[in-house]
Amino acid sequence: MSNPRFRTIFMGTPDFAVPGLEALLQAPDLEIVGVFTQTDKPVGRQQKLTPPPIKEIALKNKLKIFQPEKIKNEVETISSLKPDLIIVIAYGKIIPPTILNIPKYGCLNVHASLLPKYRGAACLNAPIINGEPETGLTIMKIDAGLDTGPILRQAIIKLTGLETLEELHDILAKKSAEILVPTIHDWLAGKIILQNQDDSQASYVKMITKEDGRLNWQEPAVKIERLIRGFNPWPGTFSKIGQQTLKIISVDYEILNINQYKAGTIFLKNGRMAIQCGQNSLVILKLQLEGKKIMTAEEFLRGNKSFVGQVLE
Repeated sequence: MSNPRFRTIFMGTPDFAVPGLEALLQAPDLEIVGVFTQTDKPVGRQQKLTPPPIKEIALKNKLKIFQPEKIKNEVETISSLKPDLIIVIAYGKIIPPTILNIPKYGCLNVHASLLPKYRGAACLNAPIINGEPETGLTIMKIDAGLDTGPILRQAIIKLTGLETLEELHDILAKKSAEILVPTIHDWLAGKIILQNQDDSQASYVKMITKEDGRLNWQEPAVKIERLIRGFNPWPGTFSKIGQQTLKIISVDYEILNINQYKAGTIFLKNGRMAIQCGQNSLVILKLQLEGKKIMTAEEFLRGNKSFVGQVLE
């Protein structure tokens, strides 16, 4: 007699969700009966209508795709798919209780932090920006709150203090694929006892906007260095120099004990481009002037020596 296949709906949108969906597709006892993802969006200067990464994976694997504007209107559709389980990874929409109650085994979510810390949207950025020694993944059973549901399993990742957002994104996305299917199997087999979150330890992180990337050079160098890593590649970090926007792509993690200039001043230290912060200074490695390509600091200085001595705002 063959083992039963559990009818599974997957909900996810960005690159972060791709390894998880691919792992589910490799599990012979999980049948993906539908994929819900966000609508195609205009991308780039040409504003070309582009499908989300999850849609591309679903198309390649000939899965049923749903792209509703509002998930709350999909109760009937989801009920008709008769799911045993719904798996959510970075879908980008709140799942209402009317849907949470449909599958027999509930809705499980992969959240990119060690809940209850960093509930909310910017959970990947926050540990880098705040200088945390570790972060990780939480697989939780979704309830009506925002990332408040009981925990099935967590995986801890030690941070070196050098990771960019992009690097941490890739590490955690890969880790999610490693732990997701074994956790689902244990859940379906009744081997997991849910652990309630300690709400008194909870913290929330809001959704990030491009303007959040504007650097305040009055801040200490250590804080600015973390922000540059935590916002790389998106939304990126920038300052104004006159009327021009100057993007700071990367800085040296070794902070200079220099405090002799006005905050925001560009200066040279042993021929290297540095910027005075509110406390200590940073050496710039890569940057991008508005309308130009990304350059190393050395390349930039060859054509922009007049910027030395100017103050970033």
